[in-house]
Amino acid sequence: MEQPEDMASLSEFDSLAGSIPATKVEITVSCRNLLDKDMFSKSDPLCVMYTQGMENKQWREFGRTEVIDNTLNPDFVRKFIVDYFFEEKQNLRFDLYDVDSKSPDLSKHDFLGQAFCTLGEIVGSPGSRLEKSLTIGAFSLNSRTGKPMPAVSNGGVPGKKCGTIILSAEELSNCRDVATMQFCANKLDKKDFFGKSDPFLVFYRSNEDGTTIKVEVYDWDRDGSHDFIGEFTTSYRELARGQSQFNIYEVVNPKKKMKKKKYVNSGTVTLLSFAVESECTFLDYIKGGTQINFTVAIDFTASNGNPSQSTSLHYMSPYQLNAYALALTAVGEIIQHYDSDKMFPALGFGAKLPPDGRVSHEFPLNGNQENPSCCGIDGILEAYHHSLRTVQLYGPTNFAPVVTHVARNAAAVQDGSQYSVLLIITDGVISDMAQTKEAIVNAAKLPMSIIIIGVGQAEFDAMVELDGDDVRISSRGKLAERDIVQVNPRPWLPRGKCKSSSSQADPTLPFRGFSGKSPGGRHWEPHMGLATIEGNRSQSWAGLLSTTSDTHPSHCVAPLRPLPTTPLPRAPRPPGPPAIHRRPITCCFLLGCLPKCDGRWRKCP
Repeated sequence: MEQPEDMASLSEFDSLAGSIPATKVEITVSCRNLLDKDMFSKSDPLCVMYTQGMENKQWREFGRTEVIDNTLNPDFVRKFIVDYFFEEKQNLRFDLYDVDSKSPDLSKHDFLGQAFCTLGEIVGSPGSRLEKSLTIGAFSLNSRTGKPMPAVSNGGVPGKKCGTIILSAEELSNCRDVATMQFCANKLDKKDFFGKSDPFLVFYRSNEDGTTIKVEVYDWDRDGSHDFIGEFTTSYRELARGQSQFNIYEVVNPKKKMKKKKYVNSGTVTLLSFAVESECTFLDYIKGGTQINFTVAIDFTASNGNPSQSTSLHYMSPYQLNAYALALTAVGEIIQHYDSDKMFPALGFGAKLPPDGRVSHEFPLNGNQENPSCCGIDGILEAYHHSLRTVQLYGPTNFAPVVTHVARNAAAVQDGSQYSVLLIITDGVISDMAQTKEAIVNAAKLPMSIIIIGVGQAEFDAMVELDGDDVRISSRGKLAERDIVQVNPRPWLPRGKCKSSSSQADPTLPFRGFSGKSPGGRHWEPHMGLATIEGNRSQSWAGLLSTTSDTHPSHCVAPLRPLPTTPLPRAPRPPGPPAIHRRPITCCFLLGCLPKCDGRWRKCP
């Protein structure tokens, strides 16, 4: 059984590794009614953008616009291009100066005002256009150190309004076309001693323009030591012809060809179909009018401890937020910018309610059964603190009622105009696992996602079972149509590392696998998992190759991922293809985003 030298690294490939994919966003800046600092003419404004570090909270200069002479209403031509991460709170600061000389030192120019916002605020505003008042305030920030200093030192008047800044965000256009293909294979070499090969494909491109595509065929092995069967080359132009005599490829093993004079090939691969569609991003849905409906559910079970004691996870310290409030604030501050009315339903579960001591797993924190919505994150925190003073912590920890509650609302609107996100914050082991699984499976076909955050030091191993990243969740023999749950089983991140646990880790979250409303009315449906065919050398196979130049560097292998199928439930498997399919399915890859090699085919890392 032969295998190429570069095969050793393939067993180490991790489809979840790599940098977090980001959407490039272009920010355009305009201002109106700026302060006039020049005596005989108007100001010559310059805008400086700063970003704030997640760890140290220091402001760093990101870039500067050009200087526009003699105007109080500039429309700057130079734009800021930033990476947009939905799951992060990206703080931005914009300082305006009247430039009086050619010096790059900002302290030598007149300060006109500043504005603070987040990238999410800009993107989530109607039309991705945000207007904010420029102010000088009692203090401004030193452009180099980021530390506050008296605003009057820059010639400003504390608290005075200094005009308006207009910020517009636009996603940079790039190739988002997805090619969907279906292949079949015939007479592939047998690599398994007691059975037939379990083949899968690895795609490469040769250079920057990606004109040539090399496809390697491997036999999947459970231990990761996949056996090389052979390879063939093609191009997008050839594939675009669809099914024809030009798209029947001989799979050739170069080493066998050199050693054996009568060697012909190691089988053939045939293209059965080819189609190209455009993939929508998270920003497409937002611009298309999709609203995110954010609902929070908080654990009020007795395992949290007595709220009046400092050891309790619900303890209301006058000096700092408790674990629940911290998690709620961190996620809520990100989500709220995508909800136009900022009214968020807030529920509790696992408590005895006054006056009769009835145990409830779906009660409104504000006490209003007809309308459990609270105004903004502050409103949720106020209702949460009020509930702690009125209800009795009890149990058990049941998720199914709140999941069903949000699913019921999501089912009412399925035209792509709304998407529901349920945040569950809990401290302990779930008590109604079977009922919760059933509720999640039923909700998986609806426009909703669930984020579960664990606080405290309890064991959350069982809860990870709800996260369908590796094994699709099922209930009563029925598989969830898609993975809608993300679990963060670790104690909540400290301040300064505030990311929503929506780390399906791409800008399309929370719409992963859901057909939503986009500007062009298109629908999309990506799915997860690796695919192979077991025990048949003449099967058709496929998968969704969901990669970008950010997720997979130029020398990485790109895995195949399956499109919608209904596979039988299987037990968890070691690293490798987790799902087995015995029917033809389809293969996709993002055009222009295959791993590439410079000059020669380079082995994967």
